[in-house]
Amino acid sequence: MADSSKKMQIVFASAECAPFVKTGGLGDVAGSLPAALVRAGAEVIVMVPKYATIKDEYKAQMEHFADFYVSLGWRNEYCGLEKLEHDGVTYMFVDNERYFARDYPYGFFDDGERFAFFSKAITESLQHLPEGFECDILHCNDWQTALAPVFLREFYQGLPLYDRVKTVFSIHNVAFQGQFSDTVMEDILGVAHIPAAATQLRCDACSINYMLGALHYADAITTVSPTYAGEIQTPEFGEGLDGVLRERSYALQGILNGIDVAAFDPATDKRIAANYTVEDRSGKAVCKAKLQEELGLEVRDDRPLMVMVTRLTRQKGMDLVMYALDRILSGGVQVAVLGTGDRDYEDGLRYFQDKYPGTMAARIEFDPALSQRMYAAADMFLMPSKFEPCGLSQIIAMRYGTLPIVRETGGLKDTVIPYNEFTGEGTGFSFSNFNGDEMGDAVFRAARLFWDNREAWNQLVTQAMSQDFSWTRSADKYLDLYFFMHPEIERPAAVEAATAVEEPVADEAEPAATVKEPAVAEEPKAEEKPVEAKPVKADPEVKVEATPEPEPEVKPAAKPATKKTTTRKATAKKATTTKATASKTTAAKATTAKASTTRKRTTAAAKKANEVEAAPEVKAAAEAKPAAKAPAKTAAKKTAATTKKATAAKKTTATKSTTTKAAAKPAAKVEETTAEPKAEVTVEAKPAAKTTTRKRATTTAKKTTTKAAAPKAEAKPAVKAEPAPKAAEVKTAPKAEAKPEPAKETPVSPAAPAEEKAPTKKTSVRKATAARKRH
Repeated sequence: MADSSKKMQIVFASAECAPFVKTGGLGDVAGSLPAALVRAGAEVIVMVPKYATIKDEYKAQMEHFADFYVSLGWRNEYCGLEKLEHDGVTYMFVDNERYFARDYPYGFFDDGERFAFFSKAITESLQHLPEGFECDILHCNDWQTALAPVFLREFYQGLPLYDRVKTVFSIHNVAFQGQFSDTVMEDILGVAHIPAAATQLRCDACSINYMLGALHYADAITTVSPTYAGEIQTPEFGEGLDGVLRERSYALQGILNGIDVAAFDPATDKRIAANYTVEDRSGKAVCKAKLQEELGLEVRDDRPLMVMVTRLTRQKGMDLVMYALDRILSGGVQVAVLGTGDRDYEDGLRYFQDKYPGTMAARIEFDPALSQRMYAAADMFLMPSKFEPCGLSQIIAMRYGTLPIVRETGGLKDTVIPYNEFTGEGTGFSFSNFNGDEMGDAVFRAARLFWDNREAWNQLVTQAMSQDFSWTRSADKYLDLYFFMHPEIERPAAVEAATAVEEPVADEAEPAATVKEPAVAEEPKAEEKPVEAKPVKADPEVKVEATPEPEPEVKPAAKPATKKTTTRKATAKKATTTKATASKTTAAKATTAKASTTRKRTTAAAKKANEVEAAPEVKAAAEAKPAAKAPAKTAAKKTAATTKKATAAKKTTATKSTTTKAAAKPAAKVEETTAEPKAEVTVEAKPAAKTTTRKRATTTAKKTTTKAAAPKAEAKPAVKAEPAPKAAEVKTAPKAEAKPEPAKETPVSPAAPAEEKAPTKKTSVRKATAARKRH
């Protein structure tokens, strides 16, 4: 039973979090995702180390909330919790100056101990949170918090407060795993005496791996894009963890990151030279000219400006850039690069800047304000990563109308739709292999579009800027996971409403299917009622109207044709209706060979009959169901009485008397029947016509009840699906019990709907019957 009063309560643990401390994408995620979860109706507490580098303005807003000691191996370490409310989210900063009062978050000899303490402090803090907050989900991120699921299971499981806690572990970059000497297992972690923990943390004879522990112990594993979730299960991208990731693939899923669309908005961003929107992009031209001037490039709007804002490492594709840069610059594309990293790449970029003054600009520094101006000013953004878990730069670039050129890997593949020159769809350009020539080709595909087809280029920019990369979409997917793990908690109404809005959009994509489904759903009900009510003639007509057209057209086989002919026999010759069941086998043999010939003859006649008679008959037939049900029963009784009288008369006389009628009436009926499917197509294509038909027919139904019940029904079952003929045969079978055996073969006589063939067949049947009697 879902608890409607309980909110989902989440502790989100991360080693960095914007705006307090940020070194990469993890800081952006931790700074944006919790706020989106709060807006969706969850309660979230974010736990971050209290680094010395956090700005004093934030430290001044913190209030001391709790303090306690955390056991770490043989140590007891002080832990303080400093509380801060910021933009609707509660932050708890873990305070321990011995570990966190340093100039930079990472890169120290004791990182293994520092973040083991942070993980243990997270689990211990769950019993020191604000009153009424009982953690449902502990969401840990990257190796710095990877030991929290291990500690929770080994040291806290069984305690009432911790029993309800489910753990989620997010991989932001599988290349950084937290590997340390196995001496820390006992000295710091205190788990060497626990065989399960010791085994699942060890990655080789003398090392342990923090991330490996989380992959074994977490209840669910996520990563930052669907493609990356598949890639890390392969040896090429798994960094040695692909085996355990394949083992736990059932618990692994990729959820794409988003960005803070309010912070990255060209319409309001104060860090750029001029604001602009999707509709009016004149400000982007101003930004481009200002940046060209600032970086010492030629101020020209007829040359595409391509930028990179990146770490200068092999992972970011700098090998490809060094290989293809000469070709790109000499081809007329301006290039500007901002970032720091490996010395070889830094020197290479300086060399190209000197070789191509006015075309190449290299800024070997870290400058967030300049990066923002580059996003806004550029025409193209280059990101040829060897691997990329998600990547935010390409998303930010699209937000500012700068078309990304990316390699198809990880989140780059998931976020950038390659340009299709034939359909015009796409949001950027891409290439698949880690190859410098392929990258160069992709750059010039973009440049040629810029030069040769500015209209298509502008449309591509519009499509890129219109993409939704907000955290709302990603937060919904995380909530799906959380509520799956806690089915007893009822999901907030606001989130359900958001999901409900999305569903009709999917339905709109296939309107034809949506229209057809209700029609198919109605058909069984319309068909069952007439068959049970025993109106062999009138009600099947309505069925024909209500039934979608495709089924009869899909099954134009000999078998339906045989049954149609059998029905014609049963209805055209009223005197022999009762023998339908017995004639099934004989009629099938006699008519199968003639089925195709019959169709050809009747189709020609149908075209004429369709114009004169079919349409009125369809209209009258459409109303037969609501208006003529009761009269249909009376008509059926009259027909039954007539049948008894007719069968009492001599067979030869009955046959002769009915042959003329069968030649006249059924022939006309067959023509109408053949024509009616065409009318049905029209009715189905325009459902409103059915209503109109019914309204028109209402006034005439009473007058035509008797006629509609008998003559029209004779034609309709012949057209429609198999159940109606079967119903006629089964219903009338009991009346045939008193008839002599030879008489059962007489229905063959009107089997052929063509007038000229019927007498011939009757003569043949009589001869065959007489011969059998003699024997």
